[in-house]
Amino acid sequence: MRAVRLGSLGTGSGPWRCGHGGRASDRLAAILCTAVLLLVISGAVEGPHSAPTLLSSPIVLTQVPARGEIQPARSGGLLREDPGEGGRLVLLQPGGKPKVLTPGFAGAADPEISFDGKRILFSGKKIASDPWCLYEMAADGSDVRPVTCGPGSARHGVYLPTMHTLTDKSTEEWVLAAFVGGRPGEVNEAGAGEARSLYSCRLDGSALRRLTFNLSSDTDPVLLPDGRLVYASWQLPNLDHGPLGRFVLLAANVDGTDFVPFSADEGRRVKQMPAVAGEGLLVFVEADAIAGDGSGRLASVTLRRPLHSHRAITRETDGWFHSPSPLPGGEILVSHRGASGGGDHAVFRLDPATGRREKIFDEPGWHDVQARVLAPRPVPDSRSSPVKEEDENGKLYAVDVGISDLPGGPIPRDATLRLRVLEGLPRREGAPASPLAARRLLGEAPLAADGSFQVTVPANVPVQIQILDGDGLALRSGAWIWARNHFNQGCVGCHEDPERAPPNRFVKALASPAPQLTLPPTLRRTVDYRHEVAPIVAGRCVACHGEGGTPPDVRPGPGSAGGGPATDAPDAAYAALLDGFVQPGRARASRLVWHLLGRNTSRPWDAEAASREVHPLPDGGPPLTGEERRTIVEWIDMGAAWDARSAAIGPEKTAHAAENITVAAPAEPAAAPGGNR
Repeated sequence: MRAVRLGSLGTGSGPWRCGHGGRASDRLAAILCTAVLLLVISGAVEGPHSAPTLLSSPIVLTQVPARGEIQPARSGGLLREDPGEGGRLVLLQPGGKPKVLTPGFAGAADPEISFDGKRILFSGKKIASDPWCLYEMAADGSDVRPVTCGPGSARHGVYLPTMHTLTDKSTEEWVLAAFVGGRPGEVNEAGAGEARSLYSCRLDGSALRRLTFNLSSDTDPVLLPDGRLVYASWQLPNLDHGPLGRFVLLAANVDGTDFVPFSADEGRRVKQMPAVAGEGLLVFVEADAIAGDGSGRLASVTLRRPLHSHRAITRETDGWFHSPSPLPGGEILVSHRGASGGGDHAVFRLDPATGRREKIFDEPGWHDVQARVLAPRPVPDSRSSPVKEEDENGKLYAVDVGISDLPGGPIPRDATLRLRVLEGLPRREGAPASPLAARRLLGEAPLAADGSFQVTVPANVPVQIQILDGDGLALRSGAWIWARNHFNQGCVGCHEDPERAPPNRFVKALASPAPQLTLPPTLRRTVDYRHEVAPIVAGRCVACHGEGGTPPDVRPGPGSAGGGPATDAPDAAYAALLDGFVQPGRARASRLVWHLLGRNTSRPWDAEAASREVHPLPDGGPPLTGEERRTIVEWIDMGAAWDARSAAIGPEKTAHAAENITVAAPAEPAAAPGGNR
């Protein structure tokens, strides 16, 4: 390991040895060594694997073997490879030799320093085929003990403030950690890798709790000074940001309640690896297409107003950055490699205010990442939790769905507006591919006259809110949200500015009991192409869009209802409809819906769709019933899934009979597609 230690530059046996003899050669050597020392201290000399300075405090970092060029990230630049395979934790002492802390591990990574600076929480595996587990050890590498080995892979652990809870006889102190855990048998929405959520547990592995319920993945938790967690969340509910969505930063209480956007639309579409720097600043890595190791450019937001303070710290020409962490005084430790994309990561000290950086440590053949200062740090205040595990439900509410800062303006006020609440279905490994995750219907409810609503929903399930117009088409569709047990999760509008004060009024939805959208899983209805839509297409559309007819050819193929031997592969008709005729999650902007209704139903925020030509159904063709139109509209707005029944995780079966759906509202006009079910 090569690092320049300031305390050792005056001695040695190499060609630049500084002596103190009386010979002219010795005096000359002393002068030259002094000059080199001054240059090193000033940071003016930087060899390929040298270190200008070292910090006054010890550093713990992860070393990962450098295996050639870093490949592009999976899935078009979103899913990075976590460091750790073949990795190790290394302790750097000022003026001392580096020490490997994890010699008995096949892989080790993700060091986190305890508040008192005496212990290290990390991810490790004893043999290469083991799953990743959380371990804790003393700062010198002794006293290694396991914390938890599940669920799935356990990565990126962080210490949480002490919590106190009353037991039967005494006050019990809880020492907690949050971490990223995999969901066994489940892949993310894109079907491109392990689905991950945030979990917490005690440091003895007990009291395991899941904190986030996103269908894709949540990762990179970091503790804020106010006691909340900030984490990177993969958002892929509507394809608003391309086929793979985006990574945003969210904040939540340590029990998973009251989550809010922290840094979302400003800057680049992928934000990850956040770190608190100095007073009131959050630094993170961001990119539009990240490298395979997750590196990108550095940016920051303030802790006080994170949604309106985005600032780029580094430029494209500054190279690639990885895993920032705080230093006393407002600077950060960060790993860096060159702009060309080659080479390995070295550890630098960087000033977020100026972008000036200074190399600390680099060892050839290794990526030096995840550097952390081994020193005490303040303990944030803990927060009490309203979660009651015995309550199986929670509430969702909004002050006014018409409040929005999205392009296209607010949702127009309309007496026919209604609320559709969908449950997202986790995608199992090997499930048939669909553009979006499958959904099933929890129910519909009316909006109050002032645009407010409140509904009771099952706790701890991913939920999507859709605002429906008079045709039953979704005007707006939200990202995945959830309600924790016995908790009221609320918002001001459908996409409001959370840094503005909400209107101070008593909303009308609170004057009545919340509709109960809490059907048991076996009664929650799905709508998919394979079972519900294919029979409609076969009976109503093939006459004109069959062999030799008007494109597209929608004859049912193998696997769909009435299409021959069953197969899990989507048929050609399904693929043809999704190629320009159906926008998954957006029935209002889908040409198929325009065709059925005879008009363009897009909205101002649907961009170019508003100007496209409409081709109504020809006269004399087999008309669709209102129920059939509703089914097609719901299928598209619910994700346009090929097969929602086989996508679900676990033994639960989904119901498909309309009579099983409870709707907490009066019936809508029969002519309105997508209405009351």
